[in-house]
Amino acid sequence: MSDLPPDAAAQGLLLFAHGARDPRWAEPFEAVAARVRAQRPELAVRLAYLEFMQPELPQAAAELVAGGCRQIDVLPLFLGAGGHVRKDLPALMERLQAEHAGVRFTLHPAIGEMPDVIDAMAAAAARLP
Repeated sequence: MSDLPPDAAAQGLLLFAHGARDPRWAEPFEAVAARVRAQRPELAVRLAYLEFMQPELPQAAAELVAGGCRQIDVLPLFLGAGGHVRKDLPALMERLQAEHAGVRFTLHPAIGEMPDVIDAMAAAAARLP
């Protein structure tokens, strides 16, 4: 895959968002992916969606695997661990592992549960008039 770093020695990051019918909804998530790529050029980064938008998680994972990734971290870009994160995502992770047996997929907690993100949201809210 041509846009993967040449020695992305097998490390990939899948940013996983819900998706929406309005393409403008994805703009903040695309900005996150672009900033991660800029900060970590050695890391192969893909943004994937649960529904309504492309690529979906299996397709994005297959792209990373085709590019040589053998360790892929999956980070849900959800504020909390609702039904999609607790039920839908584990089933998708099982599918990925079954389809790519030689690859290690690691599922991380929803980004909105991370202390740094909570701090950033609180700081932004506190700056309001």
